Amino acid sequence: LKQVLPPPAGIVAFSKGFHGRTLGALSLTSKEEYRKPFEPLIPGVKFAEYGDLASAQQLIKKGQTCAVIVEPVQGEGGCYPATAEFLRGLVKLCKEAGAVLIFDEVQCGLGRTGSFWAHEAYGVEPDILSTAKPLAGGLPMGAVLVTQEVNDAMKPGDHGSTFAGNPLVCAAANVVIDRLEQPGFLEQVMSKGELLKSLLTEKVGSNKHVVEVRGAGLLVGVQLDTAAGPLVDACRDAGLLVISAGKGDVLRLVPPLIITEDEIARAVDIIAANMSVLD
Repeated sequence: LKQVLPPPAGIVAFSKGFHGRTLGALSLTSKEEYRKPFEPLIPGVKFAEYGDLASAQQLIKKGQTCAVIVEPVQGEGGCYPATAEFLRGLVKLCKEAGAVLIFDEVQCGLGRTGSFWAHEAYGVEPDILSTAKPLAGGLPMGAVLVTQEVNDAMKPGDHGSTFAGNPLVCAAANVVIDRLEQPGFLEQVMSKGELLKSLLTEKVGSNKHVVEVRGAGLLVGVQLDTAAGPLVDACRDAGLLVISAGKGDVLRLVPPLIITEDEIARAVDIIAANMSVLD
């Protein structure tokens, strides 16, 4: 008799990745301080090194891996954009293994990086895409986009939600999408992101605590050699809201997409004026 093997159930996620705090999403999140209070989590998840295709290749196995999830640009992990080589390599590995490739664009999608979806800048396509945070302009809404092949594998009732698609949040989402699709809007996001990185490099790049300024569009991080907390607090006291990321050593800037160039300059001036709190 032919042996019937169980379907693959393993999932590969990545170091420094963040996918949420509900049980399934938390199981895919590598940060120990988030995971530990809720263990045991869902089994079968392995973590490869973000940006390291060889590391991913060791874990993505035909007959074992059902899905691979990755952020095209990491936010919580420290504002790390992936390389095109890395994402294209994941597409190839997933096809060879028969696994679905999931892009988590909850933070980096919907114009944040200067393209409608962050992955568009890389010339790759996922099988599944998750989106949420900005989708309804601050109202709670999430969505999952899938290819026709994935859609055909599902049937009515496989997935449901109590509040999904309610008319209020959908109306707000329509306004958000209309704004993103206005001619020139995404190009402005890209140019403002370049301005932000340029001014940060110019005004704080030479500071002894600054290791690197990086990011994509208006998702920008300043890598420090020390904890960013004191600088976050000082900026808040001076009227600027920023947040830390990574291991707490990245100053993360995720401003509204409608921020003006003058506001960007003021923000960088506030950061520069308060760098001394890191000494």
